[in-house]
Amino acid sequence: MSNEPCAQTDEVDRIISAWHGVRPDMDTAPLAVVSRLTRVNHHMDALRKQVFSESGLEPWEFDVLSTLRRAGDAHEMTPGDLTRETLVTSGTMTVRVAKLAKRGLIVRLPDPEDGRGAIVRLLPDGVELVDKAMERLLEREQEMLRDLSPAERASLAASLRVLLLSLNEER
Repeated sequence: MSNEPCAQTDEVDRIISAWHGVRPDMDTAPLAVVSRLTRVNHHMDALRKQVFSESGLEPWEFDVLSTLRRAGDAHEMTPGDLTRETLVTSGTMTVRVAKLAKRGLIVRLPDPEDGRGAIVRLLPDGVELVDKAMERLLEREQEMLRDLSPAERASLAASLRVLLLSLNEER
């Protein structure tokens, strides 16, 4: 890809053009970004679901396992920390922990620092499963981004970071 305008059109260009036809007074510039992000997200969701399915995981299972995998050498967290990291309710996390423990991918242990609390630890089978799924995911995401140069990828990542940070500030 180059920095020159793309000669091809996509469905978003057609949507913007249609809006210009019926409401030429409206500034449709946000659609050029937001509608494309929505469509990219649709493709990403489908890709992730496929990769996780091929790996024997549901997307939520990958989310919990990968959060534990990134949690340091012990691969453990409290259920509360897992809840905050994965953006689900405590009730949802309780169910998820129970299901993953039943699969033998994690174990729930008493918290040695808080007798009322618990620690969720990723077990070796969970490490192996989430590592393989992550490798597959990264391969597929590389394929998805193949038409972007390294500089374009870096620029897109930087722009999306700015957008995400500004949206998080609004919360």
